[in-house]
Amino acid sequence: TCHIPFPFHNPKVTETATMMNAPFPNAQRMHYEGAASSSTGGGHRTMINEAIILPKISADDQVAQRDDEESNANATNMVLWRGNLVAEKEAMALRHVFDDMQDHFGHQRADPRVRFNANLVRPSRDGMWFGDLDFTYNINGEHCNLGYIGMDVCVDLCPKLVHKHGQLRLKNYGKSWVYVYLPQLTLDKFKSYVKTGTGWDVTNEGTVYDPNRNLVAIKAKLHHESEQPKPSFWVVKDKDASGGDNMSFSRIGTVQEVNEHPHQQRVHRGVGIFSVSMEVEGSPNFKPTPRAGDEANLCFTLVSVRTWGVTDCVAPIVHAPNKWY
Repeated sequence: TCHIPFPFHNPKVTETATMMNAPFPNAQRMHYEGAASSSTGGGHRTMINEAIILPKISADDQVAQRDDEESNANATNMVLWRGNLVAEKEAMALRHVFDDMQDHFGHQRADPRVRFNANLVRPSRDGMWFGDLDFTYNINGEHCNLGYIGMDVCVDLCPKLVHKHGQLRLKNYGKSWVYVYLPQLTLDKFKSYVKTGTGWDVTNEGTVYDPNRNLVAIKAKLHHESEQPKPSFWVVKDKDASGGDNMSFSRIGTVQEVNEHPHQQRVHRGVGIFSVSMEVEGSPNFKPTPRAGDEANLCFTLVSVRTWGVTDCVAPIVHAPNKWY
């Protein structure tokens, strides 16, 4: 088996730096970023909008913004995080994951200090039980709950093949879903955390395995309805600082907007931030348990992307794959 290194956090990488700095028509408008509750109909997740701010955020600006927000905290320990009034511990976790990009799963990374939790709710008519995964981060001894997790991934915005009648073979690609690629070892680590935290084994449903590169493709949902904040796409400002402690990013639009521009239709490498839900087949009258030997399916929703650049080391899927797991 041929193993191609998964290209993350390499300060020597200078691929298409001019591309990432190219003008983008919506770059200067005010924006939101965030994620709504899971589309599975499972548990409730707080609607989070990642800042009503201008797209360029330097590391120093982020520190200043935090100081201003914390000065507005009221007596009930509610603070502002990017325009959202949230509990103090939730704000700590949001900064930890979205701003500092800590404790995410990745190639040759230390094990994240996070515990997975899930609670299945009442089933649908066909007997499927649903629940959102929640993540408890250990941040300097504080245990903070959040509905989002980060992973090193490659996000595929490459064009897909079309039928001879002009219709895409992969319907709504780049609008309601995209492929993200990650090493098999990273996905296995993620599954082990699910098992440890919830007791559930995880199926391979919804993934495509490439044995030649030992990579896995996951179909990640995108919020795209008008009432839902669409996932934002951020690019690193100083590519030579990739992997350093003082990285800063520029927002160039939503994933859907970026996908519409030919010069951005590449495989982008970086950190994807996801909400994750799980579903388990059962009976309308009996809640399934891990002890019964059933397995859970995972559903990933991409809510934000922080990218270091593009890569030619990962061949994109261009049509519906014939061979799934």
